[in-house]
Amino acid sequence: MALIDMKRLTLGFVALLGTAQLLSSCKKDYLDETPASLYTPQTVLVDSLGFESAMAGLQSVVREQYTRSDEQGLLGMMQEGTDVAIPGQVQGAEIPYYNYNLLNAQDQAASVMWSWAYRTINNCNQIIAGAAAAPATLRQGYKNRISAEARFYRAYAYDFLVTLWGDVPLVDMPVTTPRNDFTRTPVATVNDFIANDLTTAIPSLFNASKAASGRITQGAAQQLLGQVYLRMGKPDLAQVQLQAVINGGQYALIRARYGVRSTQPGDYFSDMFVVGNQRRSQGNTEVIWSEEQQLLVPGATTSAQQRRMWVPAYYNIKGMTLADSLGGRGLGRLRLSNWVDYRLYPAQDMRNSKYNLKRRFYYNDATMPATFGKRVTGLAGSDTIYNITPYTTKWNQFDPTDTFGFGTIKDLIMMRLGETYLLLAEAQFKQGNTAGAAASINALRTRAQAPQVTAAQMTLDFILDERARELIGEEQRRLTLVRTGTLVDRATRLNGASITGLKQTNTLLPIPQSTIDLNGGATLAQNPGY
Repeated sequence: MALIDMKRLTLGFVALLGTAQLLSSCKKDYLDETPASLYTPQTVLVDSLGFESAMAGLQSVVREQYTRSDEQGLLGMMQEGTDVAIPGQVQGAEIPYYNYNLLNAQDQAASVMWSWAYRTINNCNQIIAGAAAAPATLRQGYKNRISAEARFYRAYAYDFLVTLWGDVPLVDMPVTTPRNDFTRTPVATVNDFIANDLTTAIPSLFNASKAASGRITQGAAQQLLGQVYLRMGKPDLAQVQLQAVINGGQYALIRARYGVRSTQPGDYFSDMFVVGNQRRSQGNTEVIWSEEQQLLVPGATTSAQQRRMWVPAYYNIKGMTLADSLGGRGLGRLRLSNWVDYRLYPAQDMRNSKYNLKRRFYYNDATMPATFGKRVTGLAGSDTIYNITPYTTKWNQFDPTDTFGFGTIKDLIMMRLGETYLLLAEAQFKQGNTAGAAASINALRTRAQAPQVTAAQMTLDFILDERARELIGEEQRRLTLVRTGTLVDRATRLNGASITGLKQTNTLLPIPQSTIDLNGGATLAQNPGY
């Protein structure tokens, strides 16, 4: 398949369907069966075991968006070159996202993300088509629900694509044979397709109190649809969806200590990001959608690199040793911008507490009594860009049996109610309801024990500032700034010293040149500037 690396897609989907076939044929006479083609969804997607295996495979592909380790700097593309982060100990894939002069059609990060999106979409298409063709012996309600989950993921992938690339090929059926005739579909058409997927999905999804852990709920689809409507310039429709999430009785802001560290020093905002507290079943009433990574096998890890990105490489400092209280072994591949470090938060804001943004370090190596317990200051000759630097504790994680800590086992909280209020404030502001926007922002500021704001303070910039206060380390910042049309202004105004060559054409990413070259049956036009 020219568009999305057909070889990789085919192998991945064959493996997914092969697993489904094994699970759905666990009976004594399975060796007597005549196996049908693995490319035919109906041959395996005939019962709940097959569909559940297919969904597990789809979820695995979806997680790869932010858990890939082949390019360890990949996550930096969503943060560096924006207003919130600067480069630290760089790996390579992230470099063109702050030195935009190097961003071209051969860019590896753009290619990885483009391929990820279309692999996700093809997996979704297989499940949706399979549900439509499944036998009548499978309950219609189940078929509707499994199809609705796949529609959510397909909408999510297409929203990602049109936000970062603009017009993109629209593929709505499974691709099982090579194609080289893809063309770009206008954003408006893809937007309608996304909205239809989500509005179709919502009635068939379970609400949060009934859904199994880690599965897509009505609230997740409503929030995504609200965000999509904002990008489409339909804030009135967005408000309806977002208020349905807030007022639906399924979610609540965390306002009190809870969970596995509730008797230890901390605060209730930091509690949400502790392993053992991240899921609804663990007391997190705020989480709407999370990608579950925590493994039950002792000592096992996933390959996610969030901790390595966000936690500095403090262990390089003599007198410092790896510790749970310091977040484990990070590499400081990025650091917060000076705007975030020094100008963003009011001092009393809980989100700026020492439990949420660590700013002070103390020597903790007891074998060095001369420095033990003293504050780390005045590191002459040290590179504090990534060894000692303020950082968000949201990705703190330490396993004493795995001190090297290659991977991150924390769940990825993809949506939570805090963001819902921010999206609602944006929708209200864009309709001229500044009082309503201030009230939505104040719901979060009350929770954070921060000063209240007024309607007169409501601007899009203020709302984007508040998003950074609330969602730093969670939000994929590039997506937000591109969606709101503010990347160039905010990145250059608030973080310009770390950015080179940013132009308006860089708000859309290059289509991978390899994809264009292989698409010989039709013209797949490149974005301007590349």
